[in-house]
Amino acid sequence: MLDAEDVRRVALSLPGTVEKQRWGHPTFDVAGRMFVTVPDDQTSFAVKCPRLERSELIAAEPEKFWVPPHEAGSSWVRARLEALEDEGELRDILLDSWRQAAPDSLQAE
Repeated sequence: MLDAEDVRRVALSLPGTVEKQRWGHPTFDVAGRMFVTVPDDQTSFAVKCPRLERSELIAAEPEKFWVPPHEAGSSWVRARLEALEDEGELRDILLDSWRQAAPDSLQAE
């Protein structure tokens, strides 16, 4: 099963990514913009997701994706680590969020 250390390792493998502490837990930025965070319980992670796509994503896979009430107005979605198929799926999710935050110059790498 995947865990918070897998999130850290995959996130840091993406170009220009740095780890920072915010709200007492790890967050990962590219070019000064946060693209993933691992909340306190470390059983899930949050990534950037356009709000229009987020509803469809949650409806399609509610066992995997959700939004806590305090994040309902944001452009973020959470993913349960235990529900992911494998590291490839984790990488795809993190890469999609990274692409939303990264400048074009990094995306060319």
